[in-house]
Amino acid sequence: MGRRIGYFVFGFAVWMLLVYTLHYQEVIVGIGVALLAAVLFGRNLPVEPSRLLNPVRWFWLLAYIPVFAYMCLKCNIDVALRVLSPGLQLKPGIVRIRTSLKSDIARVFLANSITLTPGTMTVELKEDVLYIHWIEVGSTDPVEAGRTIIGPFEYFLSRIFD
Repeated sequence: MGRRIGYFVFGFAVWMLLVYTLHYQEVIVGIGVALLAAVLFGRNLPVEPSRLLNPVRWFWLLAYIPVFAYMCLKCNIDVALRVLSPGLQLKPGIVRIRTSLKSDIARVFLANSITLTPGTMTVELKEDVLYIHWIEVGSTDPVEAGRTIIGPFEYFLSRIFD
């Protein structure tokens, strides 16, 4: 029951942020949609609702956003320079990296963060191992490759989700 209530509150909050109005029709529809989603999917919520309300985790989430934006910008510039330079300097490959994140949702966030960063794409996620396509394989050593690709993300995601 607690998961469904948490799912309802979170879903309704997201709805209100998306519609960005307090018009009664939007509020009623938001309550209906959030209630329906909570009934249908609330049992499958991947985290305990009490964890979602922890302000320390929200702090780390807010701290993660500029780090993620910086990494995206840095990698965008790197890929743009590779594309614009004569004679593409590419050494693509797939690297196998082990993560220390414990929860499934943290691992999925890590995989999505890697995929959203230009030049890398998570191909597969199995337990605590990620297979990542990398546009420029800098190192075949899994530890060093992991430090380069997931280092900045893993630190924050462990504080948000684990």
